[in-house]
Amino acid sequence: MFSDKKTGRMASDTTSQQNTIAKGTIITGDIISEGDFRIEGTIQGNVKTPGKVVIGKTGIVNGTLKSANADIEGKFTGKLLLTDTLSLKSSAYVEGEVMAGKLAVEPGANFNATCSMKGALKDSNNDTPKAQQSEKG
Repeated sequence: MFSDKKTGRMASDTTSQQNTIAKGTIITGDIISEGDFRIEGTIQGNVKTPGKVVIGKTGIVNGTLKSANADIEGKFTGKLLLTDTLSLKSSAYVEGEVMAGKLAVEPGANFNATCSMKGALKDSNNDTPKAQQSEKG
């Protein structure tokens, strides 16, 4: 596309930009993006991004959310698939299925979900230093 002479980046580079769904906006359908998201409105459908999704205090998502990280202050119902960290603020309400690498929950958050920790499986296999040393030498 077009390049910015000062930064050398392409104008179509959306990874540094954040998409915002404003309060009062209702979207029905699937959203796929390369950029981060901040959701203050309502989404009835699936959201997929390799970046971070923030569901604000007025945000509501019903569906499947696939991303690296998510910060939830609002309401999420459905399937949450994260490759890294899920952070639940005190005003969060989460219901459904969760698969994440790490989980951070503030007091007051409502977490009614089945939860699988992907990172815990990797860590439990590598917690014996003697086994690692005997494999190397």
